[in-house]
Amino acid sequence: MQMGLSKVSNIEALVKQIKEEILPDIDPYSFVSASAYDTAWLAMVPADSDQTCPMFKECLEWVVNNQTKEGCWGKCVDAIDTLSATLACVIAIHMWSIGANNIKRGLDFVQENAEKILRKTEDHFPRWFTIIFPGMIELARKVGIQLAFPSQLNAFLLDIFHKRQLLLDTEELISNQYYPPLLSYLEALPPSYDVSERDITMNLNGDGSLFQSPAATASAFMATGNERSLSYLQTVVGRCGNGVPPTFPMDEELIRLCLVNQLQRLGLANHFTHEIEEILVQIYRNYKTLEWLDKASNNIVDVGIQLHKDSLAFRLLRMHGYSISPRHFCWFLNNQEVRAQIEENQGYFTISMLNVYRATDLMFPGENEVEEARSFSRKVLEKITLKDSSLASTGLNKM
Repeated sequence: MQMGLSKVSNIEALVKQIKEEILPDIDPYSFVSASAYDTAWLAMVPADSDQTCPMFKECLEWVVNNQTKEGCWGKCVDAIDTLSATLACVIAIHMWSIGANNIKRGLDFVQENAEKILRKTEDHFPRWFTIIFPGMIELARKVGIQLAFPSQLNAFLLDIFHKRQLLLDTEELISNQYYPPLLSYLEALPPSYDVSERDITMNLNGDGSLFQSPAATASAFMATGNERSLSYLQTVVGRCGNGVPPTFPMDEELIRLCLVNQLQRLGLANHFTHEIEEILVQIYRNYKTLEWLDKASNNIVDVGIQLHKDSLAFRLLRMHGYSISPRHFCWFLNNQEVRAQIEENQGYFTISMLNVYRATDLMFPGENEVEEARSFSRKVLEKITLKDSSLASTGLNKM
């Protein structure tokens, strides 16, 4: 009994500390996981005054200090993005002639686990992976890192490099309608792919970024020395700290929605009722005052984020008693291009479709479009589980 009271007391003390120290001036970016891949690219940028030193030393320190016990960098040791992130981090450390042990452990991880990870994703490598992973292999070898993959992996690597070449041969640098353009992967494009300084500077965003990607912008700055790109990188590091996110700026409303969702999943919502209500009131006002039904962009990244946000907002708002129309997240059903895009790129939309499916749990009688959204999202999720047996453990096949 005494132990139970002690645990409750500890929870209440932590809740009080969070409310006093974190929530009054809540920074959404403090809840966003850093991207090892993007942080590594900022760590590669040399200082203007001394080319033998990194410009963003704090990013290099983050890379050195955030290697996992398995030797990799990334949130999941058996995910394919871990391979690219680990190679990028190894390259960053190697560039500044430090962390010999970090480098060895990173290379050991890649060489020992690449086959297992690649086989798990066989036949449906994501588009971004077919661009980035070969680029990191080439860059590692260019800077003198010895990569020795097992011979049985040769067929996989040849296939990935072949798929990348098909993309480079068939896509324009910046004109892809649905996917992030090739230029948004500037840091991973091979030297043989001709990208001029004008191509880069003409496509910088107003904030100086290259498609709001810290990694691509770091590469753009190293290629051009553009002051606006430098200012963007400095802003990212200043706002996000040592480890930077995969994109910047991010949708801060989505971050807040994810925070509310996480508090509920952890069973802590009752401790933060006032704070949750403040967030949801503002979200609800925005959904009522802005025109949310015109989803003009068909870009795969924009569609995925918007679906994630809209379905999560719908579910949380309805759970808390707000009156909100299903049209705010069912808009994709009336866009045949978006529907086709989801069906053709199912793996990319896993999180979005899972949130759509969960949102339909709050369906009222007679809401036919919600029923249609439930049927559509379920079919997509079932197809994903068939393609990737590793997802079966999430329980999607039991819905």
